[in-house]
Amino acid sequence: MKQQIVKLADPRELTHVKVEFDPEYHAVWAKLSFPDRPCISTDLIRDLQQVQNQVSSMARKGNDANDPNRLRYQILSSDLPGVFCLGGDLELFIQLIRQGDRERLATYAKDCIDILYASISGYGLPFTTIALVQGETLGGGFEAALAANVLIAEKSAKFGFPETVFGMFPGMGAFSFLARRIAPAIAKRIITSGKVYTADELFELGVVDKVVKDGQGVEAVHEFIRHQRVRSSGFEGLERVVEQFNPLSYQELMDVVNIWVETAMQLSDKNLRLMEYLVNAQNKRWSSMPRANSTLEQIRESRVG
Repeated sequence: MKQQIVKLADPRELTHVKVEFDPEYHAVWAKLSFPDRPCISTDLIRDLQQVQNQVSSMARKGNDANDPNRLRYQILSSDLPGVFCLGGDLELFIQLIRQGDRERLATYAKDCIDILYASISGYGLPFTTIALVQGETLGGGFEAALAANVLIAEKSAKFGFPETVFGMFPGMGAFSFLARRIAPAIAKRIITSGKVYTADELFELGVVDKVVKDGQGVEAVHEFIRHQRVRSSGFEGLERVVEQFNPLSYQELMDVVNIWVETAMQLSDKNLRLMEYLVNAQNKRWSSMPRANSTLEQIRESRVG
């Protein structure tokens, strides 16, 4: 059955997320769209908040009514070939840090974890969130993928955290999400290594749930949903067990965000210049296709003093 555009109640036009409803699979697709740099801008955050409000409302109404055709799945993907998301808005971070605007930086971070907590908690419903990564994802983009209940990647996908290169750490849930998938020591290694990981490498570590050939990601999502819905009660029960064994609280994410903001406000000018280098590398890649090395590889090879 063909996907259909969802009619959102709010008349504000979405410019950074494309929403499609897939009735055959009781699913909604939220496809990241990037008119500008493929990063988590404040416009993207606002669009994701609006989409999540609508999706959670639809899913809750269906669940409360015990509707057999209720919305059960949300898939986060990207409509930009070769890129899922290159992370936080570093250009904005640099501006706010240099202005000493702690409040706006904290607001940005809180808005991000509000979105990611809603995703990883499935809106507090029997609801499954899925991330489909079909390209490169860095920093906050990687965190967004990790915040899904299920992470599916195509073989050419690449993942990395560039933050430690410029004196930061990923503060919107990276360690919390990773440590609930793999051993904390391995999670720390992934975050601090500055390495670009392949989908296969992260599958072997237990971070990625499924790797498929390029071009087969959408079908892999459909296959997962078909497999899960015939065994839905067992899967839902297992998710409850996992949540009881190692629960993730919103407060945990907020505590990390507070440390992240404090760390950001103390960055040196050298650190900020490294961030600027990464922004410039992203801008070059955005303006000239096809892409060469990943932006994380470029900054690691740089000699900014």
